[in-house]
Amino acid sequence: MTLTGNMLIGFSEVRGNDGEQSAFNPTTNSEIAEPVFGMGGTLEVERAASLASQAFDDYRRIPLAKRAAFLEAIADNILSLGDELIERAHAETGLPAQRLEGERGRTVGQLRLFAKVVRDGHFLAATIDRAQPSLQPLPRADIRLAKMPLGPVAVFCASNFPLAFSVAGGDTASALAAGAPVIVKAHGAHLGTAELVGRAVQQAVREQGLPEGVFSLLFGAGRRLGEALVAHPAVRAVGFTGSRQGGLALLRIANARPEPIPVNAEMSSINPVFLLPHALANRAETLGSAFADSLTMGAGQFCTNPGLVLAVDGPDLERFVEAAAQALSKKSAQTMLTPGIFEAYCAGTHSVAAVEGVTQVAHGVSAGERPNAAQAALYVTDAQRLLASPELEAEMFGPASVVIRARDVEELMAVAEDLEGQLTATLQIDDGDYADAQRLLPVLERKAGRILANGFPTGVEVCYAMVHGGPFPSTSSPMFTSVGATAIDRFLRPVCYQDLPDALLPDAVKQVNPLHLWRLVDGERVAPEAPGA
Repeated sequence: MTLTGNMLIGFSEVRGNDGEQSAFNPTTNSEIAEPVFGMGGTLEVERAASLASQAFDDYRRIPLAKRAAFLEAIADNILSLGDELIERAHAETGLPAQRLEGERGRTVGQLRLFAKVVRDGHFLAATIDRAQPSLQPLPRADIRLAKMPLGPVAVFCASNFPLAFSVAGGDTASALAAGAPVIVKAHGAHLGTAELVGRAVQQAVREQGLPEGVFSLLFGAGRRLGEALVAHPAVRAVGFTGSRQGGLALLRIANARPEPIPVNAEMSSINPVFLLPHALANRAETLGSAFADSLTMGAGQFCTNPGLVLAVDGPDLERFVEAAAQALSKKSAQTMLTPGIFEAYCAGTHSVAAVEGVTQVAHGVSAGERPNAAQAALYVTDAQRLLASPELEAEMFGPASVVIRARDVEELMAVAEDLEGQLTATLQIDDGDYADAQRLLPVLERKAGRILANGFPTGVEVCYAMVHGGPFPSTSSPMFTSVGATAIDRFLRPVCYQDLPDALLPDAVKQVNPLHLWRLVDGERVAPEAPGA
């Protein structure tokens, strides 16, 4: 497929006139010559938003089976791009082909999961409370509930996942599954990859005979296009994965609108790992090695990277630190996604190292003259220093972590209470640790969206029960997840229908149940084939 550097607005190719930008190869530290991408501005936002608004009612009313088939068509079209997609993504990110092939599989898997979610219809939350004319002291009307999409959604692609959190990633898949048109702002770190996937989505819109405004892809340098997108009155929700600074900026714009809209922003997390005493005594060396593997996976550019390790001080913790340091000393420096991310990582590690009472105990193999290559780093300090130094809780976004020495379990509890909201919290536990774990769990439930035992947080399974979210500042909306089947809930709202004639009701709550859904009828879960279902 020939790349053009043009935006995809509905079925049209549009050349942006708000400046130009070339894609960048972080491994060679040089621009990729062809094509040059035309950046869009407010005119392109207006055009895409207008098309999305026009498409909304028609798209949300198409049969669920057709909506599911559309998602599956996107998946098939992405696969049909073959090696071209992997090669382009590798050139733009420096990520190895094997990692990108796995990410492509995850992207396709997400789309197919949401196709299944759409077909089964549970996301509609179909609920019926039938009329009770004889109810005292007052009769009850016929009351029915079904969910509908909020409206067009603006999706901001993430830097660290050029496929799974990008043009056709989880935000786009869940919004389209909800019945919402999507306007995607491509990330400047992988413009060519974005165009390839965008064309796969655009092709699926055509193939399925859907309104052209169901999908648009925009390119924009700086903040202007993104700000205009969030401020546009036709946009009704936002999906974002990125920095805390970026997420909060979009949140401020959304809240300043005459009619504020929800911003579902995944922002920052250091994902604390608690090494409880018996587990540490029994498995210190194994834990140290496994931790080093998790920390350096993908150059540490995961939102679930284990950036903080906490344990009671003593010989067992020394064994862990020694094992982790030995493992890290053999880890090669890895190319980071962009020069900007590399520079931010270096600044973050320098900031941590400069805190009084913090000691660097390990580092990875030097990058030498290689550009944008992150060297792993491990630091150690005590709990009191952490409690007195908020900068130690800042996400370094790279292969670096801080080990915290606590005097006892009571001090571990104090640190847990002090932590900000997190995407994950991990407990390394053996049988003898259950009493301490039971004390920690209520705190961690308040602090994190996902709690793990005897693993490491890198890696997020796409499934029905997954939660990839958490209290602020890990996300702006702690009620939702950006990964897993329930991510669709971010883009839906309930509508109640009182005494509407059956012919006017949405299919989800019609008397004859044409969608064959399980429904809640008068407080009882009723199977599709049951009378009155």
